[in-house]
Amino acid sequence: MSEDRLTSGDFTLESEPYALFAEWLKDAEGSEINDPNAVALATVDEHGLPNVRMVLLKGFDERGFVFYTNFESQKGREILGQQKAAMCFHWKSLRRQVRLRGPVSVVSDEEADAYYASRPRGSRIGAWASKQSRPLESRFALEKAVAEYTARYAIGEIPRPRHWSGFRIEPTSIEFWHDRPFRLHDRVEFRRAAPGEDWAKVRMYP
Repeated sequence: MSEDRLTSGDFTLESEPYALFAEWLKDAEGSEINDPNAVALATVDEHGLPNVRMVLLKGFDERGFVFYTNFESQKGREILGQQKAAMCFHWKSLRRQVRLRGPVSVVSDEEADAYYASRPRGSRIGAWASKQSRPLESRFALEKAVAEYTARYAIGEIPRPRHWSGFRIEPTSIEFWHDRPFRLHDRVEFRRAAPGEDWAKVRMYP
């Protein structure tokens, strides 16, 4: 992609968000030093207090944006409880940002099994050994759990824990932001009332 395209406002003419996101992610894969799929994930607890942390996007299509986690972790519990979340991608090298939010669903067992099987063996062991987001008495306790599960699954496949799977955010809004001189940034938001409905596009003041 040319430098002119990277710095132009042409993206504001797009009528559909997913193809535009795919294009921006591809650009980020060529320019970001580490983890172009890294994204800030925001959830909210039962008291309305938000939490945010970085995760890795592991897939997206017109159904939504997918990441994987331990359902017993803080984010897992909050998503299962509130069934909504938000994401923010920031690609500093491109001076671009994408924000999205919407309801969340659990991916199918088939999707989760396929992704889990693609992970390095040590990461699959880690999904069993880590009681994510809960107090850890010592590093030794974690290493001991890793050793125990490594011995348990020394031969053959490592099954996916039932408490470990994926979530799909089905956005009702996706906003694309591109830095422009003098803070007169380009912002375009795609909105819809519910997943599956048609998108409306709104250009926003910076």
